[in-house]
Amino acid sequence: MFRSGPGLKLQGSGVYLRAPRVSDHRAWAELRRGSRKFLQPWEPAWPEDDLGRRSFRARLGAYARELETGEAWPFFVFRKSDDVLIGAVRLFHVRRGVSLSGTAGYWVGQPHARQGHMTDAVDTVIRFAFEGLGLHRLEAACMPENTASAALLLKCGFSEEGYAPAYLKINGEWRDHRLFGLVARS
Repeated sequence: MFRSGPGLKLQGSGVYLRAPRVSDHRAWAELRRGSRKFLQPWEPAWPEDDLGRRSFRARLGAYARELETGEAWPFFVFRKSDDVLIGAVRLFHVRRGVSLSGTAGYWVGQPHARQGHMTDAVDTVIRFAFEGLGLHRLEAACMPENTASAALLLKCGFSEEGYAPAYLKINGEWRDHRLFGLVARS
């Protein structure tokens, strides 16, 4: 389940996760375009050409470099029942040495929100991070008003650890975030 490489596929209960491919562009762009108003309050500002094929290829190139160095693991999330792309999870800022930690980020398209798919996907990435990569700690953050994201993190076993003023630039403004952490069980 946890071998690395381009064929890596993680199995959740009702979803599976795999690395993004060039052939995913259309489904990804359509899902993002249709979910723009739903996603925009929680994400960095989208560049003008963000949904274009050229930008998508550049994104895949950046993902490939991160995978090669072991700094990040990007995954697209698909519903098992019909292979529909529903969102993404990215494990990034992976640190080795004395830290053995990483950060989790995720998004789900509006038609698939609040159906349990992202909880399944995040649980699957947690298992991969701890059992597959041997990490010791995961971190995540969300804006205070994003109660759905905070609830997801708590449901997945994260604990709220703090509050960071002006933590990330979201949709053009520096925004406060709630900070969460999860330590592997010994």
